[in-house]
Amino acid sequence: MLNNISRRTALETLGVTLAAGTILHAAPSETIRIGCIGTGGRCRTLMKSLLTIPNTSIVAISDIRQDALAQAKAMTGDKVAMFSDYRKLLEDKNIDAVLIGSPDHWHVPMTIDAVAAGKDVYVEKPLTHSLEEGEKVIQAVRKSKQVVQIGTQQRSMEHIKKAKEAVAAGKIGKVYRVHMSWNRNSDRVKKGDPTTNASNVNWKAFLGNVADQPFDDYKMRNWRWFWDFGGGIFTDLMVHWVDVAHWVLNLESPISAASLGTMVNAKGIWETPDMVQTIMEYKDGIQMFFEGGFSNARHGARIEFMGTEGTIYVDRGCFQIIPDWNRKIKAEELILGVGRRGADFYDKPDGEKLHLEDWVSAMRSRKDPSTPVEAGVHAAAAAHLANKALRSGKVATA
Repeated sequence: MLNNISRRTALETLGVTLAAGTILHAAPSETIRIGCIGTGGRCRTLMKSLLTIPNTSIVAISDIRQDALAQAKAMTGDKVAMFSDYRKLLEDKNIDAVLIGSPDHWHVPMTIDAVAAGKDVYVEKPLTHSLEEGEKVIQAVRKSKQVVQIGTQQRSMEHIKKAKEAVAAGKIGKVYRVHMSWNRNSDRVKKGDPTTNASNVNWKAFLGNVADQPFDDYKMRNWRWFWDFGGGIFTDLMVHWVDVAHWVLNLESPISAASLGTMVNAKGIWETPDMVQTIMEYKDGIQMFFEGGFSNARHGARIEFMGTEGTIYVDRGCFQIIPDWNRKIKAEELILGVGRRGADFYDKPDGEKLHLEDWVSAMRSRKDPSTPVEAGVHAAAAAHLANKALRSGKVATA
């Protein structure tokens, strides 16, 4: 079903017809007033970049953790409004937009509530926590006519745009295979002493619609590795490169997936495996392979488009065209980052800032940002299908 979802399909379902570039409603005021929801570490990283963008102002913050609120307030100053319930923040008519950095299981409910309240949205990836949420969030966003940006920032990075242009120009021939990785050699598993007192957290609010369970400081801070709140390496890391692959090759969700997962260091601590692989099939016979883990950093974080004439290599700081040995295409290289090839992060280009600027520009123009809601649904759907195969031990089909 998700393979058939497109912006036009969603709009036609709602009985709405829009011409390209149509202004949906008046542009925001000179200064865009933004509220931040779920002000943990990821949100505060985005806030750091957002604070440097002219004519925007963080005016409100919301979190169920008192320590997260305090750290966010220290970044924004005394005048920022503080809320323990994000719904109260959404009631403020003076707020134009919200940045959502909550755990995955809250992304869709918060996004739907925000657009219903007339707010534009920047929401971290993965957009959805299940396949079933996809159509619901697309329809809610398109019905609201709000601007929603999904936080897969690679789409706003200039060298990755050049890679997309190179593929479209046929510089490596026809692409049939994509290889992706996100490998780290770091201890993401270690359990330390609890750092948050249960009295300083609204645990029931954190759980939301998840089945009731005792307060667990480790789960709250490492929610990505527990099925109730996240989806492991596929939803946390693979989604970034899958979104790039979809964008570059004009694809939606995969047709099928087969996956493997192993506990190397996380046995008895995490629910999701700490080493995974998946292979996904798309229309026209295109295959995509992803590997990820935390016990070896070989290949790092990268995506490679493998064509009939050569390969395009991309990471967050590098774009290369690599000819096949028996082909005579021109090799090209553009290095924008520093440090080793395949690294997770580069200061230049600052993908987060570029993506936030793209969102701000879209809010002013009332046009779609670089990663619209449909793209977010399709990228997350690939991860969910990979997890479905992983958990069932069988080939999963859409």
